[in-house]
Amino acid sequence: MIAASDFRKGNTFEINGEPFVIIDFQHVKPGKGAAFVRTKYKSLLNGTIRDQAFNPSEKFPKAHIETKEMQYLYKEGDLYYFMDNETYDQIPLSEEQVEDAILYIKENDNATLKFYKGKCFLVEPPNFVVLLVTESEPGIKGDTATNSTKKAIVETGAEIQVPGFVNEGDKIKIDTRTGEYLSRA
Repeated sequence: MIAASDFRKGNTFEINGEPFVIIDFQHVKPGKGAAFVRTKYKSLLNGTIRDQAFNPSEKFPKAHIETKEMQYLYKEGDLYYFMDNETYDQIPLSEEQVEDAILYIKENDNATLKFYKGKCFLVEPPNFVVLLVTESEPGIKGDTATNSTKKAIVETGAEIQVPGFVNEGDKIKIDTRTGEYLSRA
């Protein structure tokens, strides 16, 4: 159990069996009346964000989140198959479960999967990936000094804004948290 007075950013807890993570909190001690904890928290299952004030003595069950490093194997139909690197068990995930993460993961790449009560709710690609540019408009000769960008499509299908000097066939480093080009690889 976790008391509302012990809330910190990143803590997980349950309300009515649903897991939440604390995004922001503030202990408030007004001049009149009892103290309370103003909290902003996010549902781990559907991503909704709520604001609520709690009595500091309120207690909630801790939500136990399991994190596993897994390898993306292949896509078959609408399912994406991941393999546990320790037990070699394979699990299929739907398109809704992999969402934007699959735009940065190639076959045989590792990803971090988060589970709540044995059910995967989040797939996170590595923070930085190197991908091959498969489609891009040709660069304009001598256009390396300006800050102009163009659209490029990488081997996983993600659309990235890149500088004008990046061409088809180049490998680029991408920050998956923001989807931004970092450098040539």
